[in-house]
Amino acid sequence: MAHFLRGKQAGVQNDLSAGLDPELFAVDDFARYGINSQISAIAYDPVQSLLAVGTSDTQFGSGQIYVFGQRRVSVVFNFPRKASARFIQFCADKLITVDSKSDICIFSLATKTLLVSYAPPSLVSALLTDPSLDYAFIGLQNGDIIAYDLDRESLTPFRIPNLWKEHNPRSRLYPVVSLAFAPRDIGKLLVGYPEGAVTFSFKQNVAQKYFEYEIPPGAPGGDSEAMSQELRRPKLTKAIWHPTNTFILTVHEDSSLVVWDPKDGRLVMARTIHDADINVPGATSQRRSSQQILTSAKEPIHQIAWCAKENPDDTGLLIAGGHSTTEANKDLTFIDLGPTPNYQTSSWQVLSRHFESPKRHMTLPVPPGADVVDFCLIPRSSPYFAGAHDPIAIIALLSSGELLTMSFPSGHPISPTNMLHVSLSFVHPFVNKISLTPVDRSPWLGLKERRSQGPKFLIGGAEGKKNLKRFEDRTIVSTAHADGTIRIWDAGHDDEIENGEVIQVDLARAVGRVQDVEVTQMSMSGAAGELSVGLKSGEVAIFRWGRNKNFGRDIPTGPNAGPGELTDITLRTDPTLKDGLLPLTLLDMQQGPVTALKHSDVGFVCAGFEGGSLALIDLRGPAVIYSAQISDFVKANKRSSIRKSRTQEGSPAEWPTCIEFGVLTLDGEDYSSICCFVGTNRGNLATFKILPSSTGAYTAALAGVTSLDDKVISINPIDADKGDPALATGKAVAGLRTGFKLNGVVVAVTPSGCRIFKPATSKGAYKSWDDFLCDSAAVVKTEGRGYSLVGLFGDGNVRAYALPSLKEIGCSRIDHLVDMRRLSEALISPTGNILAWIGPSEVGLLRAWGAGIGLQPSADQLFNEQALIPSRPTISNLQWIAGTQYVSPADMDILIGGPDRPPSKRMLEQMRMDEQERRKAAREGQRPGQPSAQTNDQGYLSYMSRQVQERTERLNIMGDSMDRLEENSSSFANDVNKYVQSQKRKMFLGGESFKLMTICYACG
Repeated sequence: MAHFLRGKQAGVQNDLSAGLDPELFAVDDFARYGINSQISAIAYDPVQSLLAVGTSDTQFGSGQIYVFGQRRVSVVFNFPRKASARFIQFCADKLITVDSKSDICIFSLATKTLLVSYAPPSLVSALLTDPSLDYAFIGLQNGDIIAYDLDRESLTPFRIPNLWKEHNPRSRLYPVVSLAFAPRDIGKLLVGYPEGAVTFSFKQNVAQKYFEYEIPPGAPGGDSEAMSQELRRPKLTKAIWHPTNTFILTVHEDSSLVVWDPKDGRLVMARTIHDADINVPGATSQRRSSQQILTSAKEPIHQIAWCAKENPDDTGLLIAGGHSTTEANKDLTFIDLGPTPNYQTSSWQVLSRHFESPKRHMTLPVPPGADVVDFCLIPRSSPYFAGAHDPIAIIALLSSGELLTMSFPSGHPISPTNMLHVSLSFVHPFVNKISLTPVDRSPWLGLKERRSQGPKFLIGGAEGKKNLKRFEDRTIVSTAHADGTIRIWDAGHDDEIENGEVIQVDLARAVGRVQDVEVTQMSMSGAAGELSVGLKSGEVAIFRWGRNKNFGRDIPTGPNAGPGELTDITLRTDPTLKDGLLPLTLLDMQQGPVTALKHSDVGFVCAGFEGGSLALIDLRGPAVIYSAQISDFVKANKRSSIRKSRTQEGSPAEWPTCIEFGVLTLDGEDYSSICCFVGTNRGNLATFKILPSSTGAYTAALAGVTSLDDKVISINPIDADKGDPALATGKAVAGLRTGFKLNGVVVAVTPSGCRIFKPATSKGAYKSWDDFLCDSAAVVKTEGRGYSLVGLFGDGNVRAYALPSLKEIGCSRIDHLVDMRRLSEALISPTGNILAWIGPSEVGLLRAWGAGIGLQPSADQLFNEQALIPSRPTISNLQWIAGTQYVSPADMDILIGGPDRPPSKRMLEQMRMDEQERRKAAREGQRPGQPSAQTNDQGYLSYMSRQVQERTERLNIMGDSMDRLEENSSSFANDVNKYVQSQKRKMFLGGESFKLMTICYACG
């Protein structure tokens, strides 16, 4: 009976939820956007053009591996148990990871599955892979190095013992801190230990040279302790190769950069970012005074890469860290060394001067207060040279957990818009506000931004095929970031996204400053192609879609207008933007942060401020057509005498919290009009009528105020007869000229209840939420069945209520899916999609009135078989003539795998298929043209025996070839020596005969 009375009281005669049953209410979990936890590792594959991001295991989420490709290509890999990602490396069609529990996981990019997980015998401290090899070299905490066969998915018998223990038996068991193949000689390995570095030869299976850095007494060293009179040995943190194997660089904990000659082990130069010869006692820097050297402590070097241009001899060092602790900005540093001198013809002084006086120093700026803890280079094409050959961009990981993309080597910021996956934009930088707008499909397809951009470096993968929902409004998400950038994109309905491009809005340029640009409210009109943004500083910036007439030109603009006035900001456009959302006008009421904002489809914008003021803007001018204080038209609530006594002492502040536009007939009138509904934090809901004047402009007037019980969080004008939204659309406003009437009501929701009434002043029907509070609500249409009120509640449930009876239809738990602490920031679309925060930088898309389906694995494809791995660089002719032994990847396969390497899965599958074909042929009888049964009658043991024999022969052949190569090189050197000696002898004899002839001629 109470349900029937609510319909009568609300003025709604029909049951708008007649087709909805409790059995139909379930929640689907169908999408994730963002990063679930703090980023801890990054890797890039230039062959497949994929980017991998690993996260840490925190209170917000367990560690995961995200692999991103072009557009919306995204695949998530999970560790077998909760852990953080430490190392990530691409290797051909596999992704190798090491987590915080030292488990090694090998994922297949082709099948998107975990192939194998391996637990080494000790803690993993370093990982090394190469695209040309099927092995992963694992550096252990005890100093040993083992090799894992990625193709056979088993541990190989190959092991390198602790090389430093052999060099210094009295040293402790130090871990392996770094591993690196020589860029042009895969047969040589550089191993870093805390006490020094070692070069190891796979062919000879011995350590060749040891590199131990010592700072003599009186030398400044990296930490500038010039007064120290003791011998110091700073610990090594990383060791890397020169791109042409010419030099070795060791990095130490005191920020020392030490260059070595790998042939004889001599130290070429020891320096820091700014100072050279730091290992020479009494040496003073040419760039800094001795007083500065004494007082400037250095921070450690977090990451370093020896980069090369297209010519591998033209190199430079990219360094993160190593700055003085007194420096405010911790930018990236690029030391451009220039072309490397010819090692064969250059003197020792020339080689030292090359590192002492670089070509130039460059700083790549990072945001103030941020520190780069890691970076990932984006090479143009080659996966070799440790990923540092001809890089075009850098993705830097900041200490705050954010990402920063820059061009290389200029250091210009690169916007992630349409360059990186939208999930990465959530940490590029962090998102502080999000909004959800339903936009019709046809207008959205036309909103494609055109902007000048560099070459895209994420073009790998292919999106999975999904159904296309042509008749539903698109779910458009707007994200506001900490740097004043707003990005707008289609989150979809778990369907095909036709327009996957991202629209970018530069708010900082529109308001005329780069600081204090925190966004508090956003509202978009997809039909009009307009956007309004409210700031914490009190401004409202409005943007409109159009073509930039000042493309390519940066025009200076003047200051903003005074309080309550509109400022023309049409010239504050981004010079790189051709078509997109352009600045239109700016309103600064100076009434505190914007607390409510609504941009209608018919050219009106209404904004509420924390200071208690309200402003209504008509964009046809544009002009402010209404401005007033809430206290001017909202009467104080009449409560009990105790309440009266408290309000008399001091009335609390009141400001707008929710705004909506609609077209309907108000109570007591016989015509429909444009209405603006404004709800406040004290439970008052004011209705304004917007009417045209005789001059052609529009005016706004207060129609009435309704008092609710609590803060208004949702206002939904609907058609009382059909349940359709009674919003202010272009079609509805155009119908007002022909006498269009709409019998509408307003569904207003507060944390403690819901009221359905006919505006502006009627009381209508009311229902309170008894034991829980509502955080977000909206009227949702279930296609073909009816309408319901869907709300998110503080007890961790989502509920649906019938209209107009407000009887509960269904209830489902979501507290295990969303972050309940931010449930008030969740948004519900008219189609039933729920956008809720999962973590600090991750949102989830849920669907009310679904089928209870959980989050499904991604259907996107990652691996492209047509993208071939290029051949690995090899040693030069001069290096070969000098006696360097060339070891190919095929030789490494034999040296590491050995003759007893088991057959691969592909080989076993081929054997199985051959055996099936043989049995089938035996059953059917031999047919003409088929090979004889004797040739196919080979069992598994015979096959294995033949494979072992072939591999042994190959190993012997390789050894013989190496021996012959050594003999040929030796004989070639002997021949050269003999030739030189014969030439000297001839020159001597020729000189003596010339003297004898001269004497004879003189005597004669």
